[in-house]
Amino acid sequence: LESSLLTQPWASVQFDESSFLAKVCFRDTGYILLISDLSSVWYESADAEAVGQRSKELNKRLTVHVSSFLNHLRNLMCPLLAGQPGATTAFSCHRSASGLRLHVRSELSGLPFYWDFHCCPAPLEMVFRHLVRPLIQMNLALQCQVQELISLLLQKDAEIEDYRESGATLSRDRLRTEPFQDEMFQQNFMAK
Repeated sequence: LESSLLTQPWASVQFDESSFLAKVCFRDTGYILLISDLSSVWYESADAEAVGQRSKELNKRLTVHVSSFLNHLRNLMCPLLAGQPGATTAFSCHRSASGLRLHVRSELSGLPFYWDFHCCPAPLEMVFRHLVRPLIQMNLALQCQVQELISLLLQKDAEIEDYRESGATLSRDRLRTEPFQDEMFQQNFMAK
């Protein structure tokens, strides 16, 4: 499950006026949820047995197979992560020293449905694998992209200068640009 979670994108979610980043992966055998407020990172991994046990505790009137229960949880969480939570679903979260509890209230087969994700602090290796390493890799990729774009701009300026030296003129003066100044661009960017 955790290796499948690596391929899931982070999504911005809002619970009780607090913003979080979250990602989740569901299978017929269980789920794993990772959630962060960028100060702390919490997770819960639950197998089918744990889901079955918790579903009996929280939903005494519902008798549903665990895979159906997991499918229903997936159908509640995926729209939330896509920014379109269901109209009949309510989410709330409660932080404590021991972790974070995400409470879900909805309906299943016309009956009230309740679920609690019991998230504990994520181990450092998990935080590094799912948050820190991807952020550093993306930062490096963006730096490479910026360097390539700067190189292209400098090449275009050299091409335009060659046209000017050959006697070419702009048909529309409003298209005229100043030559790109790499150092000035970097200084302005850092100042902002």
